[in-house]
Amino acid sequence: MKKILLATTLLAGAMASAQAADLATRKSPPPAALPVMAQYNWTGFYVGIQGGGGFGGDSRHRSGGARSGQIELGGGLVGATLGYNHQIGNFVAGIEGDYAWASLNGSTNANCAAPGCKTDIRSFGTLRGRLGYSFDRIMPYVTGGLAIADIKHSAGAFSGSDYRAGWTIGAGVEAALTRNISVKGEYLYYDFARQTYNSGAALGANANGHILRAGVNYKF
Repeated sequence: MKKILLATTLLAGAMASAQAADLATRKSPPPAALPVMAQYNWTGFYVGIQGGGGFGGDSRHRSGGARSGQIELGGGLVGATLGYNHQIGNFVAGIEGDYAWASLNGSTNANCAAPGCKTDIRSFGTLRGRLGYSFDRIMPYVTGGLAIADIKHSAGAFSGSDYRAGWTIGAGVEAALTRNISVKGEYLYYDFARQTYNSGAALGANANGHILRAGVNYKF
């Protein structure tokens, strides 16, 4: 009987030692790693829509040494955008073109024959370079280039309209909401130098002003 008890005790001790050794060698599984979000890349072609308003514009009609009072231009515009970005590191360089229906106009009766002098920008477009810096999905940028507009001027009984070329400069910020969709806000200053719009009456006029607009782009 003593031999049986001794054998049973030794067997139980051996089993306990084996279980303790097995538990000591087991390790808890490592915590699950969080998914790594890939940095957004701005490279690619895109199309979009944009719209906003013009304010604080200035236009003056001239004939010889005489000139009208100031015409303050303001109104709305809405149109489409086409562009391409290329990202190198955090820098993003691109080219963007847009064209919009516009109603940026104003008038004055100061130093003008009835019914006064009027300037009306009826459409507005740009072809600009853009240079931005990517903070992942946020990209502030500066921009500048060519501006084109269909402008109608009138002074008293005389009028004339034509497409005019000028320049524009500005800045903005764009934010990627998804891989394909981004939104932007933008400020532009535009300037169309004085040009003759009615040679018979030797009438000329300039136009410049400010634009604030927002847009939505789809990147391919």
